[in-house]
Amino acid sequence: MEKQNTRITFGLALLFSVVSGLAVGNLYWAQPLLTVIAEDFGVIPSQGGFLVTATQIGYALGILFIVPLGDILERRRLLAVVMTLTVLMLIGSAIAPSFQILSLALGALGVVTVSGQIILPLAGDLAEEKDRGRIVGLVASGITTGILFSRLLSGFVADIWDWRGIYFLAAFLNFLMVIALCRFLPTIPPRSKVSYRELLVGVFTSIKRFPIMRGILLKQGMIFGIVFNLFWTALTFLLSAEPFYYSTLQIGLVSLAGLTGAIAGTKLGALQDKGLGQISVTIFILISGFIMVLGIFAKESILIVLLVAAVFSLAVQGIGVLCQAELFSLSNTERSRLNTAFVVNNFLFCAVGSSLASILWNCGGWDMVMFGAIAASITALIIHLLGRRKERK
Repeated sequence: MEKQNTRITFGLALLFSVVSGLAVGNLYWAQPLLTVIAEDFGVIPSQGGFLVTATQIGYALGILFIVPLGDILERRRLLAVVMTLTVLMLIGSAIAPSFQILSLALGALGVVTVSGQIILPLAGDLAEEKDRGRIVGLVASGITTGILFSRLLSGFVADIWDWRGIYFLAAFLNFLMVIALCRFLPTIPPRSKVSYRELLVGVFTSIKRFPIMRGILLKQGMIFGIVFNLFWTALTFLLSAEPFYYSTLQIGLVSLAGLTGAIAGTKLGALQDKGLGQISVTIFILISGFIMVLGIFAKESILIVLLVAAVFSLAVQGIGVLCQAELFSLSNTERSRLNTAFVVNNFLFCAVGSSLASILWNCGGWDMVMFGAIAASITALIIHLLGRRKERK
């Protein structure tokens, strides 16, 4: 099929954004409901955490073993398959008769709800080179919005129905997205013809074949994996204690301050298209560090909390979108493999960041967490500047 017949339109990019946001949202429906679900099945609340663990492990496996297939399979069919399986797993979660079955269903849901990470490199393939950053930014913003809204919507639906209701609703919404994609997404021939084994090996060797990836993955990991998780994990500890004593719903509403990043992300990718990507990343990393300094003073002021959350979300989204746009510019035939490496890298750094948040909180509370976030931002800046220096040589 000729390029002009598969060029992405704004409407298709918007559909990609919605589908991607819903797909990643499937990972977070259970998070605000863990206590309620545990009580319903008669298990202790702390066991509810296994549901999140099962979903995250499944998602990591799906990213590693399914997403690279986007480089060798026809993506319209691949998306239809994984999204249909997602609908089935959501229904399975909604009707699960026991805690163990629910854990298995959510683990399987994590494996197949990877359509957003298939769509991102697809959007990069369909976009014209001059618009690639803008398109990637629009789709990535959908993913950020999905993460933010899923927790809030889950709590609202559970309040008026029960915890199973959100999974029935999610199954219905995902089914609508299957129909929409099958209706509007054209057939796009794969660009690579390699074996599945070569495909998976290509994920791990991409860092060697594209040395610039090392800097991209490290600075993205430091900001999104470490600083992001330090801030948002510790913020839950901060807001649930004195002087705030916020409820789960109130904490969820505070997280909506992060919408600034999602909204701005629709435009931030255009900076890469204009050749301003590197200097913009420098500025966003500096913003991340400075806003964490201000965060030290957020312990007793919700206004400062909201300001820090909003500005920091803008910086994180800017760095993420521009790093991903730069990554997709490295190859026209391996974007799914490159995206797999990008997401797996994020996953690993996020695991470190979440654990580090608890450790630092226990060592010195909110102040210690903020000092850790500042140090990680400085590290990201050093990595970025060293990478730029090598490029200029």
